Amino acid sequence: MKLYGGIDLHSNNSVIALLDEQDQVVYRKRLPNDLATMLVAAGYRVHLDEQITVLEKTIQAHVKPSAELQFLLSVSGVGDILGLTILLETGEIKRFASVGQYASYCRCVGSERISNGKRKGRGNSKNGNRYLAWAYVEAAHFAVRYNAQIKRYYQRKCSRSNTLVAIKTVAHKLARACYYLLRDQVPFDVNKAFA
Repeated sequence: MKLYGGIDLHSNNSVIALLDEQDQVVYRKRLPNDLATMLVAAGYRVHLDEQITVLEKTIQAHVKPSAELQFLLSVSGVGDILGLTILLETGEIKRFASVGQYASYCRCVGSERISNGKRKGRGNSKNGNRYLAWAYVEAAHFAVRYNAQIKRYYQRKCSRSNTLVAIKTVAHKLARACYYLLRDQVPFDVNKAFA
């Protein structure tokens, strides 16, 4: 059984969690953020940064550069590793008949069942590719940080809803843009995606 770990950092505490292959929580512990403990752990950062650099070089050595990757790298918030993740997890873009199917596969749209304005149970929110969902949310965080136009769009969405919904909206826009980039072989245009 494969396990996946994660740390959720907050201002006053951190949550450490281990998940199994079905995204079920196997272990979860909340720890207070203690300055002395954090300073002790800071010594590991240099070692971890070195390991990350080695992994990135290994990945880049095993994957051939392609035109699709260059188009993905033109997207705000997408770097080498996220670009490769999106490209490899997406596979052949022609297998998606529409941009909506691709966005659904990327877990960027809700999965509600509504009939006559009434909710009829919950949809299967675990359908799709969790790695693409993660990649687009990460790209959205970077895009909001480094692109002024996307940041304005994000702030507009934040004023109407909470920050999680706003960042998922940016991720959805990026997923739609990447679909068209891969399908039409054109570079990213922020004015088309976030007009």
